[in-house]
Amino acid sequence: MADAFDVVVIGSGPGGYVTAIRASQLGFKTAIVERAELGGICLNWGCIPTKALLKSAEVYETLDHLGDYGLSVEKRGFDFGKIVERSRKVAAQMNSGVTFLMKKHKIEVVQGTARLEKGSPAPTVVVGSRKLTAKHVILATGARARTVPAIGLEPDGERVWTYREALVPKAAPKSLVVVGSGAIGMEFASFYRALGSDVTVVEMMPRILPVEDEEISKAAHKVFEKRGIKFRVPANVKKLTKGKTGVSLEIEAGGKAETLTADVCIVAIGIVGNVEDLGLEALGVKIEKTHVVTDSHGATGVPGLYAIGDVAGPPWLAHKASHEGVHCIEHIAGLKPTNLNAPIPGCTYTTPQVASVGLTEAQAKEQGLEPKVGRFPFRVNGKAVAAGEVDGLVKTIFDGRTGALIGAHMVGHEVTEMIQGFAMAMTLEATEAEIQATVFPHPTMSEAMHEAALDAYGRVLHL
Repeated sequence: MADAFDVVVIGSGPGGYVTAIRASQLGFKTAIVERAELGGICLNWGCIPTKALLKSAEVYETLDHLGDYGLSVEKRGFDFGKIVERSRKVAAQMNSGVTFLMKKHKIEVVQGTARLEKGSPAPTVVVGSRKLTAKHVILATGARARTVPAIGLEPDGERVWTYREALVPKAAPKSLVVVGSGAIGMEFASFYRALGSDVTVVEMMPRILPVEDEEISKAAHKVFEKRGIKFRVPANVKKLTKGKTGVSLEIEAGGKAETLTADVCIVAIGIVGNVEDLGLEALGVKIEKTHVVTDSHGATGVPGLYAIGDVAGPPWLAHKASHEGVHCIEHIAGLKPTNLNAPIPGCTYTTPQVASVGLTEAQAKEQGLEPKVGRFPFRVNGKAVAAGEVDGLVKTIFDGRTGALIGAHMVGHEVTEMIQGFAMAMTLEATEAEIQATVFPHPTMSEAMHEAALDAYGRVLHL
């Protein structure tokens, strides 16, 4: 006999577990299926543990500049094993938090691998010997690192790593090549460079952080190079060969062949959706480029079956998955759901950080808008100067016809903690007049946000 639920969520990452919590809040009898650790990749092998590593690197790197603050230490050093151990403890703590939340909201956790079979009113979820029936089944199975075995870009746990292996090595490599300059690639490049590794980043696109505004991308590139990270952009990897002591990468950059050697290669060239072995094809679920095709509410076209988060396509962000999940379950409940098209910020936790929301300047022009652009550098922001964090700038983009804020882009210290201000402004459909009339506290780095908005209309005060 099957176990009956109102909602079954498959996958317990930030998309899945948040959806399950909201379902429970709405009175649905809810189960969540997880084949590994509660919290998914993000809490256990992604967002959270990487930020723990990056914090250790940031503190260590700051020791290089203690003299700038009138401070000194007798000896600088690090214990790589303890850095990794702290990261794993942070991940374990977050995992425990999700376990508590499942108990608090009376959500049944079913451990195991799920497979879908035809059922009514929604597909039946089979987990081992159990069969779970539900009115609604929500896929939140996430994604995994993309690899290219044909040219050697496939992890072996020793010389070739994805993000997973890069989180828990026994020691920091003396040299590494990172293939891919998106958020994951650049975060690991930043971490290992801070600990003294010789780092080269290979990117096939014309510039690093290719989804970011071009001006921000170029500004970040300059700062990363100043920190000692080397780049080959644009460049194509032709072949990776593993040896006893390292790897060799044959690349083509600027029409010229080159061979890069390093102890380790990190592959960070995107992700693919976890759609295999779920029984989706037999149910008639449409899949494109490893991602489940859905409508604006997450529905797959198969009655009672929905998909959210990374498995449903870009942008591949934890907060986007949570947002989609809440929207999906509120739609199922017959409520007026949260705005699915709310601005989704993107964050890269390098040193310095990069954050953005909305349209880039190029995208605004491509859409036929008349962008009014403002900029303000941190080098003349009082708080940034006092903190010794003067790299970077804030860039704002307004619609010249309506005055609406349509994009904001930053590179600098802790800008990931500031971008939500612009995201909220866009959600509230704020215009330049409203942002300019807002009182920003002094001294703060956020004042650069205000000045960038003023600059777009020729009213900048401190530049």
